[in-house]
Amino acid sequence: MTDDNRSDTDELNRRHAEKMKRRKALQERALASKTVEKGLLMVHTGKGKGKSTAAFGLMMRAVGHGMRVGMVQFVKGAWSTGETVALERFEDLVDFHTMGEGFTWDTQDRARDIAAAEAAWAKAKELMADPRYRLIVLDELNIVLRMDYLPLDEVLATLAARRPDLHVCITGRNAKPELIAAADLVTEMTLVKHPFEAGVKAQAGIEF
Repeated sequence: MTDDNRSDTDELNRRHAEKMKRRKALQERALASKTVEKGLLMVHTGKGKGKSTAAFGLMMRAVGHGMRVGMVQFVKGAWSTGETVALERFEDLVDFHTMGEGFTWDTQDRARDIAAAEAAWAKAKELMADPRYRLIVLDELNIVLRMDYLPLDEVLATLAARRPDLHVCITGRNAKPELIAAADLVTEMTLVKHPFEAGVKAQAGIEF
């Protein structure tokens, strides 16, 4: 390396170090200003894959901190999935309730779908009222709300009245605007490309 090249490299390293020092100071000030600790209402929505998958990741993270978590699945039927098998290994900290009977095109019975949604919501309220839980995942609740199987006002009121330290994560596409407005954290999964469009079937370990 020539002296000129070495000098240029030293100058780049110096500038980088100064930039990172300023960024660290800004980050530390920002972190110091965040003092609120509360239970969050989180919504995973959008047409892209990953809404429930991300919620399972939250559950595993909470379990890693020794927190008790619960999940109520509003739509998915009682078929075996990798996540249910994995979570059974943490039965002392995880309660998993699959209350749905499949998608509406499977049942083709609105009254039956509404009854299943009501039963799942009753279970969700039971879990939310139990002080042992720190995180509750309401999987695909957005779908039953979109189909008007549950009264939105009651759901919003129950979520608003939950105890202050309880985290709740709601998944499903087409989240209601009122739920988005009430949430602390909203993530929209954007569909860019999906293998299903190329004829690839759902595969173990990826889709279920």
